[in-house]
Amino acid sequence: HTVKETDNLTINDHQQWLVDFYKHRNWYQYSPFVHVAILTEEVGEVSRAVRATEIGRDHPGEKTATTAEKRSNLKEELADTLDLVLVLSSLYDIDAQDLLEASEAKLTARFKGGK
Repeated sequence: HTVKETDNLTINDHQQWLVDFYKHRNWYQYSPFVHVAILTEEVGEVSRAVRATEIGRDHPGEKTATTAEKRSNLKEELADTLDLVLVLSSLYDIDAQDLLEASEAKLTARFKGGK
């Protein structure tokens, strides 16, 4: 699929698209440890984007980003992080939809009674 075909994109569709994309680029074959290292890098980039959004960067040599640019960067970094989680789950044959269901089940069970 392409960006224009994503009107009804499911998380499983996206996970499969990522697997195909990574295989085409010869990235999928890397060890899960490599993917975790890249995920860690991306989480750092999310942290930097949140910092820029919330308190600014005040870094010499960097132009001041607009609110729209900061939001766009945060969205991009969150997407990169999500993509790596989906690739990792695929490496372990864990369906993306199952991740969502496991999250809801865990939180529902943990906080029974609304506490």
